[in-house]
Amino acid sequence: MHSIRDILSEKGSTVRSVDPAVTVFDALQLMADHGIGALLVLQHGKPVGLFSERDYARKLALRGLRSRETPVSVVMSSPVITISPDASVQEGMQMMTARFVRHLPVVDGTGGVLGMVSIGDLVKAVIQDQAALIEQLESYIAH
Repeated sequence: MHSIRDILSEKGSTVRSVDPAVTVFDALQLMADHGIGALLVLQHGKPVGLFSERDYARKLALRGLRSRETPVSVVMSSPVITISPDASVQEGMQMMTARFVRHLPVVDGTGGVLGMVSIGDLVKAVIQDQAALIEQLESYIAH
């Protein structure tokens, strides 16, 4: 069974982030440039929020705010829900389901950011684990 650490070792630990003062427009441009749906908001190297496409749609566009003038800090989700690299994929899925989030920053014991996982990353890991289990069971039955 995969752990969060396993997922990071496969996908890499690159985390796209912005400062809380960055405009929503610039954050959206960065997300578009990298084909991602969320950015970690860091202040002094520590996570203070998460900005996602959902935040844009629900907290900016619907309030009539302007993306070129509004800082990410106004619409980001905060406090940040994080996960340990030693947590299981199942724990990650439970956290995401309970908190209605699609991205979890992975932090060490000191709050240092190690990476970020998405719901897609976790689903992929579950599918891989199930395929391996099926293969093991088929091999067991065949012998």
